[in-house]
Amino acid sequence: MHATFWALVPPIVAIALALITKEVYSSLFVGIIVGGLFYSGFGFEGTLTHIFNDGLIAQLSDSYNAGILIFLVFLGIMVSLMNKAGGSAAFGKWASSHVKTRVGAELATILLGCLIFIDDYFNCLTVGSVMRPVTDNKKVSRAKLAYLIDATAAPVCIIAPISSWAAAVSGFAPEGTNGLMLFIKAIPYNYYAILTIVMMVMLSVMNLDFGPMAKHEENAKNGDIFTVAGRNTGSDSSVAGKGKVIDLILPVIALIICCVIGMIYTGGFFEGESFIDSFANSDASVGLVLGSFVGLFITLVFYLIRKVLSLRECMECIPEGFKAMVPAIIILALAWTLKAMTDSLGAAEYVAGIVSNSASSLLNLLPAIIFVIAAFLAFATGTSWGTFGILIPITLNVFPLESGNPISIICVSACMAGAVCGDHCSPISDTTIMSSAGAQCDHIAHVSTQLPYALTVAAISFVTYIMAGFVRNAVVSMIIGIIITVFSMICIRYVLGNDKKEKA
Repeated sequence: MHATFWALVPPIVAIALALITKEVYSSLFVGIIVGGLFYSGFGFEGTLTHIFNDGLIAQLSDSYNAGILIFLVFLGIMVSLMNKAGGSAAFGKWASSHVKTRVGAELATILLGCLIFIDDYFNCLTVGSVMRPVTDNKKVSRAKLAYLIDATAAPVCIIAPISSWAAAVSGFAPEGTNGLMLFIKAIPYNYYAILTIVMMVMLSVMNLDFGPMAKHEENAKNGDIFTVAGRNTGSDSSVAGKGKVIDLILPVIALIICCVIGMIYTGGFFEGESFIDSFANSDASVGLVLGSFVGLFITLVFYLIRKVLSLRECMECIPEGFKAMVPAIIILALAWTLKAMTDSLGAAEYVAGIVSNSASSLLNLLPAIIFVIAAFLAFATGTSWGTFGILIPITLNVFPLESGNPISIICVSACMAGAVCGDHCSPISDTTIMSSAGAQCDHIAHVSTQLPYALTVAAISFVTYIMAGFVRNAVVSMIIGIIITVFSMICIRYVLGNDKKEKA
């Protein structure tokens, strides 16, 4: 079963079960068991050893993963503090007087998501905590908020030269290649990320929703922002009355500044490295932990000085914040373990063989093929960074940058775009899980409502990459992609309008 299609069966089983049963914990665990059975040759002892020793324990003891979990806990505590201090409610009231409509609330969420491009995890949780009171007030469903968060997390980070994602891609470039310059050259060809932002703005401005999201939005207009029975995680509206807008704004600003400083610190900025180089060499996990801890400390001191919370009330927020992040932590731990099962079965080697075999015979179609392969691999494994690590070196080995062939940059960008696409669609993706946590939305509800939107952009991007393979001009292909996106939205609106007329 090693390095064959069987290597991708465990995540496929987990994803299928999650979408069918609407239960993510058991589905992920079944996928993990399938991976363990495949690896051990269906032996009982070997399966248990592989699942726990090589899987769960190894993933939780990994320093990078542990850092992400600690970062999550610190963010959860900060959100709990901001809610208890009344900062979230005060900001919600202030924003409600400036943001007059549902469309305005959605556009404000998109704008904030685009501005926080440092890291996708940080983006998801920060945008969620800031915008929940605003979107709740304007009766935007939690599923729609989760989609807006998710669609401005990875897609924005993958086209921002100063981000943890730029650092990751730079790290996967071959030795002797300027990884950051490779990333920058690939940005104009990253059609999935750019078209996702275009479509998201159009959906908001046109007040257009389709698929399962339409039901969630209709229910939200009638007062039910959750839709999923029994999964309501509460609203941020009922909190203490002492809080002011500054009680949310200052902690968020402190958190952003501290996290940026933390990331460049790990990259050697204070040892003489340039800002760009320190970002490219940063350890996002350690940087975010350091930054979030300092941001949390500043928040605690600020609230105590302002006397909006007592020391006892501040300390009560520590277990509350931790408990709020437990579902996300469990899903992340299981998703990482499932990825370990997939890696041990040789998924990387299997995909590498597919790309190498198709490279010579389908040159002009290769960007579109790589986009699909990257999307499927990221969807199945739940990791875009892992997909970069597998496909970018293979692509640059087949088409070296020194050859001067523009197809090499297009293929690298197609790999990045496909990885983000698969990551966007996958219920076991870190970013998808974080978006659900940030919006405090039921995870399966987020996945099922987001999928039709992500697949629509994926289909348009696939066509655009076919054009790019022949035209090899970023601007021409992008214009074609935007035209197709606009035309698709108009057609969907026309079809939905006719359906409503027929029902009436």
